[in-house]
Amino acid sequence: MTGDIQQARSSLERIIPLTIRKEEVQAQALKKLQQMGRTMKMHGFRPGKVPLKVIQQTYGAQAHSEAIGDVVSRAYSEAIVAQSLRPAGSPDIRPKQTETISADANVELLEFEAVIEIYPEVSVPDRSALSLVRWNCEVQESDVDKTIETLRKQRTEYSPVDRPAQADDQARVDFAGSIDGVPFEGGSAKDFSFIVSAGQMLPEFDAAVVGMRAGETKVFPLTFPTDYRAKELAGRTGEFKVTLHEVQQPALPELNDAFAKSFGIEEGGLGRLREDVARNLRREVEDRCKGKTKQAALDALSGVAQFDVPKALVESESERMADQMRQDMTERGMNVKDAPIPAALFAEQAGKRVRLGLLVGEIVRSQGLAATEAQVRAFVASISESYEKPDEFVRWTLSDRGRRAEAEAVVTEQNVVQWVLEGARVEDKTLTVDELMKEPAQS
Repeated sequence: MTGDIQQARSSLERIIPLTIRKEEVQAQALKKLQQMGRTMKMHGFRPGKVPLKVIQQTYGAQAHSEAIGDVVSRAYSEAIVAQSLRPAGSPDIRPKQTETISADANVELLEFEAVIEIYPEVSVPDRSALSLVRWNCEVQESDVDKTIETLRKQRTEYSPVDRPAQADDQARVDFAGSIDGVPFEGGSAKDFSFIVSAGQMLPEFDAAVVGMRAGETKVFPLTFPTDYRAKELAGRTGEFKVTLHEVQQPALPELNDAFAKSFGIEEGGLGRLREDVARNLRREVEDRCKGKTKQAALDALSGVAQFDVPKALVESESERMADQMRQDMTERGMNVKDAPIPAALFAEQAGKRVRLGLLVGEIVRSQGLAATEAQVRAFVASISESYEKPDEFVRWTLSDRGRRAEAEAVVTEQNVVQWVLEGARVEDKTLTVDELMKEPAQS
């Protein structure tokens, strides 16, 4: 039996009164004791022949406690269904009596209350009130040229040369740094190789090496940037001693069929390589533009998602994000035991994710935007084009429930973005390939 449901401390919290009959608890407890008796072994009795009274003396309290839990859980489930509530987590069920309820208590009714959080009422926003940017980018022939040049640089070969070091050379050095005469952690190395003026070292370090010959040593001051990653060094001036052991000059490979063959192209030579580079570059540019546009659409939806969210969902998402960071740190070789990551640090971001997820879920449900089988297959087929055996990749993806679910989630999200674009105020903006590639890719 249940009474009137009450709103509790927040707009989503509800208190459900639950009343159960003592006789129902006793009947359930008896049933449990009888079940125990069928398999119980006790000295002096044959298996399954232990008298019920003996069983009750040994396990009566346990059976009574479990029976209360069963009856209360059933009453809670019935109340949820009767009131058409959508719980957003497990209930906190507690007796209203301050004393422990005994099997011998002289009461006919036992009263409990279940405290739960429910899902909020979510409304689909008016798309005409949303505004966002749709990003575009067109690949030019010059962009293909730059990409091929980058591939050439990746296959640069270095050979020793007897001359002063200059930009783009590979230098092998010993160096030792100190501040106020005291060496600092990470400030020294032996036989360290780097490309001069390629951004691997600070500009002052590069400048000091330029012009040096093998066998020379130089001492020079170096001021660390104020935003240097090692905070204890940021903005401070140190002294470095560098000994140059070897200078190697770069040599780029020729742009010919042999160069194309180094990328696995057996037929078609350099022309085929250029076609592949252009196709892959267009695919990457398209994906990046779609990613930026998708993020713009989701940001627009986040801006109108103004409703309370269940604390249970936020706490769960916060913990998931904390676990993900711990995993990332572990994979990078960091000791997470020395750097505890409380889930509370992610509470604000988790709240935004949960709120957006609830809104997107309602849009998908109410607008019929769930991924169709045809959409999923088309999406997987488009990804397979970058694999050596596309048909095998399609079968591999669609045959696994987890991989298929990931594809369905991506397609559903694309449907939501398209739904937003069709009704929102959209401004088209165009980026060059260089501008687009400088920005972090959106997933």
